[in-house]
Amino acid sequence: MQDQTKYPIGIQDFGEIIKGGYVYVDKTAFLLRLVNQGKYYFLSRPRRFGKSLLLSTLSAYFEGKGKLFKGLAIAEQTKKWQKHPVLYLDLSNKEYSRHDHLLNRLNLHLSEWERLYGSNPAEKDVDDRFYGVIRRACEQKGRVVILIDEYDKPLLQSLDKEPLREDYRATLQAVYGNLKTCDKYIRFAMLTGVTRFSKLSVFSGLNNLKDISMFAEYATICGITEQELDTYLTAGIETLAQRCKISVAEARERLKRRYDGYRFEESAENVYNPFSLLSALDEKKFKDYWFATGTPTFLAEMLAREKYDLGNLTTRSIAEVRFNTLDTLKSNPLPILYQSGYLTLDRRDDRGNYFLRFPNEEVERSFLQVLLPYYAHKREDDSDALLNSMVDHVHAGEPEHFMLELQALLADTPFEKSEAGERYFRNLLFIIFRLLGFYCEVEHPTAAGRSDVVIKTDKYIYVLELKVDQSAEAALRQIEDKGYAAPHAADKRKLFKLGVNFSGEKKQMDEWLVAEA
Repeated sequence: MQDQTKYPIGIQDFGEIIKGGYVYVDKTAFLLRLVNQGKYYFLSRPRRFGKSLLLSTLSAYFEGKGKLFKGLAIAEQTKKWQKHPVLYLDLSNKEYSRHDHLLNRLNLHLSEWERLYGSNPAEKDVDDRFYGVIRRACEQKGRVVILIDEYDKPLLQSLDKEPLREDYRATLQAVYGNLKTCDKYIRFAMLTGVTRFSKLSVFSGLNNLKDISMFAEYATICGITEQELDTYLTAGIETLAQRCKISVAEARERLKRRYDGYRFEESAENVYNPFSLLSALDEKKFKDYWFATGTPTFLAEMLAREKYDLGNLTTRSIAEVRFNTLDTLKSNPLPILYQSGYLTLDRRDDRGNYFLRFPNEEVERSFLQVLLPYYAHKREDDSDALLNSMVDHVHAGEPEHFMLELQALLADTPFEKSEAGERYFRNLLFIIFRLLGFYCEVEHPTAAGRSDVVIKTDKYIYVLELKVDQSAEAALRQIEDKGYAAPHAADKRKLFKLGVNFSGEKKQMDEWLVAEA
């Protein structure tokens, strides 16, 4: 039986989804909780995760469009559909590379609202005009609902342009300040974005916003849970399995590995990326959908430039307060990687610190593919051929062969004659072997120190020690002297110890030695 479900790919308008007969995963119970339990909210979620649809649904609710909600959870508990004037500020679909871009966007919305509710010539600046619109809308139609989509996009697009970012920050601070000064005119307000706001100084003095980004009760307000998958999308999974000539169980497992895994509170259940999941069911193919809509080139450049130790992405803890700041972006990229969706919550320790992980295969593989060219200076087709050949040799327990291919991959790769040089190559090996699908750990802790790289397959374990302008013999001797292989002594898999040296003069990996345990 063919799936007849219509999937709302790229459609973010609630009314269009309902009227068009598209599948809608009912999240309206969350909305009822929001409107009944508070007034000012902020929600951070990655891009293409349903934030715009959430605000569109809230807009329809406050505009009193009860017919759209027939059969949904919110309709069962709503006796009277009260209409409110809704001011919807959408900053998502715009380029913010010049000073006038933000003002033009704000003027576009303000002009539209002033046509509806009137204007005052004395109101010159955008913040004063916003104040006037809110006041007049309330006086004419009742208390106002303010919905702001992607409030931080101008700031994110100017992260590496400090003067422009400061200009945007000052403008937005003045505009958003009306959420406090106009309190008596406002019924409800919600802002969404990628980054959490407190250290961006945009909301300086605005302490009435409730940040629900990491609240357990709202952890699944965006994204699709396993239960929702079963409720709304089983026909699509069956058709996907049929088209790919696999069982339904295997289709579900592939969907889970590839698109599930996001967690926004440490005790909450995982959710699927809605854009990727629905796109896979719509096209009936397994592809990297979400990542293809926007690659993190700025983040990749920053990680390579600052020589950040990639092993720390999933092993370094982060305090919750750090999620609120971008001030330490260069020294600690974890907050922006989490907020952007490239990492997600894994666990929380006894001291309240968080550990992160890649949410799923789509994100990990795609993110590492973006990073690879910044570390290995090879054309994409050359890299692919070498990587594909390396897989077979690593699986076959042939270290000499895969080291020859690794040498070719690293040829002409620049590095420093310092500890940073070793970190550079640790990062490169981490990217390569994780891309190949192998367990790979850098700076693996032992009783006497940390081994540079540990790679594991179902049959083999490889322990690598890296040196710059020393010798492969010295590297291999350190493995022996520090007992780096000792933690794996009870493992039944065959173990190889590899000492590797990189030559600054030759600008390549010039020698290695292999010893079997």
